[in-house]
Amino acid sequence: MKRNSRGQIETLEAKIGHRFHDRALIERALTHASALPTARASTDSYQRLEFLGDRVLGLAIADMITAQFPQADEGELARRLNHLVRRETCAEVALELDLDAAMIIGDNEAQTGGRQKKALLGDICESVLAALYLDGGWDKARAFVERHWRGRMISWGGSLRDAKTTLQEWAQGKGLDAPIYRVTGRSGPDHAPRFTVTASVNGMDDGMGSGSSKRIAEQAAAETILRREGVWTETET
Repeated sequence: MKRNSRGQIETLEAKIGHRFHDRALIERALTHASALPTARASTDSYQRLEFLGDRVLGLAIADMITAQFPQADEGELARRLNHLVRRETCAEVALELDLDAAMIIGDNEAQTGGRQKKALLGDICESVLAALYLDGGWDKARAFVERHWRGRMISWGGSLRDAKTTLQEWAQGKGLDAPIYRVTGRSGPDHAPRFTVTASVNGMDDGMGSGSSKRIAEQAAAETILRREGVWTETET
């Protein structure tokens, strides 16, 4: 299996802000299953660490936003959290740390754009966070999240309302069936896809939306209908 050089690990440690006592841990956090024999893929790759890192990130973000927005209700807090823990945000942090260059992946995965795939970058970011938590403890992990997510938390200008939930509640209030979402288009390379989704509600014109994931496109399609029908105004967030 390929490994990072000592110098590469030290550079990454400087960016993370922690010197690992167990460097095998950070190596595992950076290792994709494609770089391993099949028998070792589930135990020696980043996958188990990513599972833990997802929970560490969620707790750290929840801690941050409840302190920062004391007047926010549960729904607003959930939408802020969902924005901050989504794979696109984690992928951005991964690129800031140059994890795309540090990750250890198989040749086939590399040739198909593995180092640019948002899903993989997001997973690796979470696995590195888990390694930091295990090696350095909660305070180190919390400080890492604070450094890389606080600015995003403060600057986010997205909607504080969930378009899909709002559309479903509005449709049900009118005695209509729940909206149906269909993927009607896909473009771009595998590592940076663009999805188009059509939202349908009985008796209404469809709404269309696009985004870098099906979930984002669905939200955009729902918002199209909400704004067209006057449920949401142009300035509402």
